[in-house]
Amino acid sequence: MAADAGSGRRRAALIINPIKATTSDVQGAVERISAEDGWDAPLVIETTADDPGHGQAREALEAGVDLVIAAGGDGTVRCVAEELAGSGTMMALVPLGTGNLLARNLDIAVDDPDAAVEAAFRGTERSIDVVHVTVDRAQDAHVFLVMAGIGYDAAIMSDTRDDLKDKVGWLAYVDAGIRNLPGRPARTTISVDGGRPFERRLRSVMGGNCGKIMGGLEIFPGAKIDDGLMDLMTVAPKGKLGWLAVAGKLFARGKGRSKDPSLEYFQCRTAEVTLREPLEVQLDGDPLGKATHMAFEMKPNSLRLRMPLGYKDPAIVSDPLP
Repeated sequence: MAADAGSGRRRAALIINPIKATTSDVQGAVERISAEDGWDAPLVIETTADDPGHGQAREALEAGVDLVIAAGGDGTVRCVAEELAGSGTMMALVPLGTGNLLARNLDIAVDDPDAAVEAAFRGTERSIDVVHVTVDRAQDAHVFLVMAGIGYDAAIMSDTRDDLKDKVGWLAYVDAGIRNLPGRPARTTISVDGGRPFERRLRSVMGGNCGKIMGGLEIFPGAKIDDGLMDLMTVAPKGKLGWLAVAGKLFARGKGRSKDPSLEYFQCRTAEVTLREPLEVQLDGDPLGKATHMAFEMKPNSLRLRMPLGYKDPAIVSDPLP
């Protein structure tokens, strides 16, 4: 039951990670705009080390709020979205983390929490795709909004130093990437949309819902967050200069997808990845440990999301606003 059914007024819930440092008073901004726009006083719930957002999102849904604002890093956003996907309740985000991947893809201000709060209440509504992922054939699935992977990309996320992130921000991921360059490819079997499995020797397999990461790099050229398709990328550098070739293709930034087997792309609604040996797994930058199997399933238009008003890059959404 929505909050406005009884009182005639709407209500927001703010789910905030209290350890994310910010000079802005996010709670104060949410309370101020709620009052200005005639909403009831917001429900404010903090995440904890034991519960980074799941229980808080369920509490907000049980309270019947009209809008859930996730204020934190990519982990907080993903956990809240995992509970809200398919519920019909609106979600918004105030990026307070290091990567802020979804915010970067949706043109949400990553350095202005006040502007992000205003967009949460007064922005435009879109329905975006969510990808469900089952790791090692577990009974319960996780979700991701931006990208997930197994192998080199996940090793970077697992090995990034928190103290360095506090000092230099997203450049800490570059440090972890350089340290994890050495390694051998893993024998991998992939099936796309239930088709015939094929084998590769790979350093990484990534599924993408949208394409941008830090530094403006677009690693899934042409990926859209509302097209009902997931982009699958395989990374297989060859020889000592293989990583340079992979980097060159990535930095081409959408100037045509490579036919080179060192970097292959597939579009699909489902995919299955099986490895001979366990490698690190990540979902939207959250390390999940090691696994040998990942199953991806696209759930189109399953999350209602608020984003800023204005023009949207057609590389982000299939129907850009004027």
